[in-house]
Amino acid sequence: MMRPIDISRRLGLSTSTLRNYERQGLVPPCQRSQAGYRIYTEEHLAYFECIEAMSLGFGMEITVQVVRGLQAKKMDSVLWLVTNSQANLYRDRQLAKSNIQMLESQEKETSSREESTEQEWMTIGEASAKTSIPASTIRHWEKIGLITLARDPQNGYRWINRSQLRKISLLRTLRSAVYSDTVVQLKQAIAELNHEDVAHARKIAQETTQYLDKMNQKQLRGMYYLYALCRSLHLIE
Repeated sequence: MMRPIDISRRLGLSTSTLRNYERQGLVPPCQRSQAGYRIYTEEHLAYFECIEAMSLGFGMEITVQVVRGLQAKKMDSVLWLVTNSQANLYRDRQLAKSNIQMLESQEKETSSREESTEQEWMTIGEASAKTSIPASTIRHWEKIGLITLARDPQNGYRWINRSQLRKISLLRTLRSAVYSDTVVQLKQAIAELNHEDVAHARKIAQETTQYLDKMNQKQLRGMYYLYALCRSLHLIE
């Protein structure tokens, strides 16, 4: 039996955070002492450890689905949900590697060649097909200031050239990223990227790859505590 302050000190979480998780139904209800104080068990500790670890690697939205799914004894659904998230991270890591290769190739081009191809325009639909990013997402990125698209003066249609396509390619590797200061900084760097600075774009792609590598490690830690929680709930041998 443990007091909230015991778990708070052990995990570095405030007692108000523990209470908030309980109010949201992310952990089972706890018993109360005669004086009305919460009393947690080893099972509660396993839940809190899982929430804390998984939220860093998978985000709170998926973590909420995980712990609620485990309370409903739907372990297989939970595991496939987590597997899908890991697959998305792998996809983004492969895209980040492709960005680095693409940008290294562009850096090797002659300045005259690059100057001519920078002005080869495509529609937002063509850019969507080329990057597998929905046109609605590209419009949203424009709306919040991450990219700036040219417009046809006659009909107002959006036009995208290769330098703008670079930004879209960089942003797509962060589309499923867990919110953090690092992600905010990377997106801001992409938004402020000089269209002609291919070397800087490559540096951002490399930093994104490093970020995704760290997220992979955080997901591994989250999986460790997910396994521990499943063992605590006798859902797995």
